[in-house]
Amino acid sequence: MTSLIYRRQLTIEWGHCDPAGIVFNPRFFEMFDVNSWKLFETALGVKQESLASTFGIIGIALVDASANFMKPAKFGDAIEIASRIKEFHRSSFEVEHFISIDGDLAVEGGETRIWAVHDKNDPDKIATAAIPAEVIAKFG
Repeated sequence: MTSLIYRRQLTIEWGHCDPAGIVFNPRFFEMFDVNSWKLFETALGVKQESLASTFGIIGIALVDASANFMKPAKFGDAIEIASRIKEFHRSSFEVEHFISIDGDLAVEGGETRIWAVHDKNDPDKIATAAIPAEVIAKFG
């Protein structure tokens, strides 16, 4: 588990919600995605649009996502999303996400992402590459 945690606060807006005024569950996956990219931007000091040119990758592609919903988030709620890398593997990594409302855990989620590159044999396909040690080190 890495020590770097990326946190951000936001207020739930009507566009996040279903007609009942609670967050439409797929919107949490959008929030997870934003936090994953911001976590990498913070750790590496490189904006999302510059990852490819800096590290020779396509990006950090999502291959699996999950969530546990314990408490509904409603229109007007102030939430905090905290994300960190749970574990690095050779070419993939696990991201943990925790969303809290007034200090109470409301949603916990997870993503598996890969260090994605163009396939050497077919540049139209995606392949994985080993995550550089210097990248992993930046997450503490």
